[in-house]
Amino acid sequence: MATFFGEVLSVYSRAVEEDDDDLDDENEDERIHREIEEKREVHIAWCPEVAQSLEGSGSNKLQCSDLIIAVGTNAAGFLSAYVLNTESWDAVGHVSLWNERSRGSSRQSIAPLPGEPACLFYRHRDNPAVLVCQSTCYIAEDQLFQWTEKVFGCLQKRGLSVMVLSDSPVAEYKTPDYLYGSAVPFLRSLKSSASKSQALCPALEQPNILTGLPAAVLSHCQVHQIPAVLYQCYTDVISPDSITMETYKPALLCLSKLVKLEPCLSADVLRKFAKVTEAQSNLYT
Repeated sequence: MATFFGEVLSVYSRAVEEDDDDLDDENEDERIHREIEEKREVHIAWCPEVAQSLEGSGSNKLQCSDLIIAVGTNAAGFLSAYVLNTESWDAVGHVSLWNERSRGSSRQSIAPLPGEPACLFYRHRDNPAVLVCQSTCYIAEDQLFQWTEKVFGCLQKRGLSVMVLSDSPVAEYKTPDYLYGSAVPFLRSLKSSASKSQALCPALEQPNILTGLPAAVLSHCQVHQIPAVLYQCYTDVISPDSITMETYKPALLCLSKLVKLEPCLSADVLRKFAKVTEAQSNLYT
């Protein structure tokens, strides 16, 4: 091809260059997507004793008869005050993950700092088959399946029973009747088809639904035929308080043979786990 001035130019196809650019963009997108997946991967770190027992077992699974999962600050605070406050529990592991709202729990080899949102596992000293999990960190929707697969992948399903305690704002509770202030907080239950135990509170009415980690755990138990029961506490308090924590107390009575509850706690003990609600959003303070 020649220009008006007689210069000869090489013929090139713009379509070929565009295909090369598209291929480069696709490779770049795949690389970015792969990096995001690796960054958002869920990891479980066990203490040396548990890790050794996992490696020593032929199936790489822990013997577990009862798994108690607390999701939310009040549910986790209840376990801290009424269950884990005794000297019969040892911290045996934690879940590390990263997302936009849980940046501090991404350290794989380092346990979360005290007071930091985290997901911790505890094991009973006298009965090592009883595990407690406290989850106060945010778990994104794309990480819920990973969490359930990796946590339950470490546990033997035969003879396993699961109990979930979960917090939920009362504003999300749907009912045709008016809720009086004296009725809050209150419990609702939901269980898998494999669970034969009788719930200690009314069942969750339609059209109410579960979301987040409690829904993922119950769905996993339903699919794998694991007996599971969930107790969801609807409360009008954002920060942990003793009244909301005590709402969970009847839910653990069925495990009284396995888990020792503190019958009555002093105000000093509760003060460590329950934050005093301050009117920070008050216009006049």
